[in-house]
Amino acid sequence: MTAPNHREQTRARLRAAAPAIAPSILLCDYAHLAQEIERLEEAGARLLHLDVMDGHFVPNFTFGMTIVEAARRCTELPLDVHLMMERPDKYVRQFREAGADVITVHEEVCRDQSELADLVATIRDLDALAGIAINPPTPLEKIDQVASNCDLILCMSVMPGFGGQSFDRVALEKLSTLRDRPDVDAFLEVDGGVNLETIGECTAAGADLLVVGSAISSGNSYRERFAELATRIK
Repeated sequence: MTAPNHREQTRARLRAAAPAIAPSILLCDYAHLAQEIERLEEAGARLLHLDVMDGHFVPNFTFGMTIVEAARRCTELPLDVHLMMERPDKYVRQFREAGADVITVHEEVCRDQSELADLVATIRDLDALAGIAINPPTPLEKIDQVASNCDLILCMSVMPGFGGQSFDRVALEKLSTLRDRPDVDAFLEVDGGVNLETIGECTAAGADLLVVGSAISSGNSYRERFAELATRIK
């Protein structure tokens, strides 16, 4: 029997962990990235979420391949890389080579579902899990033709790139609808405003992966924050 490829191995690791808290490293202290990642691992992280913002698709700019490469050197955890950028097709190979295990692109940057399907196929050909993200105003119909062929669907519960937003419950409706679709075998992920008050509703609606930022980083102890959040998962 041939050994499973990297994509299959990543899928198996995430399936074994789900439902899993996916801490975003966006608010970490980058001067001590290795120590920050070690603290997250010790707290219970089974994967890490990396938010890449290009300053065009979203107004903020975060980081690129160099931080992904640095994170890869610090951990063997799966790296879930969320590309909030206008031309992900130009960079998916570079992010995969930098160490991304999951690469998620936005529906909103593609002309149509055919272009989105080609991008998903490209990511999968690179031996990574391919994800599609949709913003709160984007209806599920926009990904209807490709939902069954991707590995992950990220339902944004806030508009990406803007701070201080409240949790948009439309994400719960999308998660429930996707979970009920027999043709969809993708991991369901939610990102934005996931905290002690909302995390239980997210998992009850069908979320496998829960991206958490300030709900972890704002405390003194990552371990305590993880434990508190875990008690709310349904």
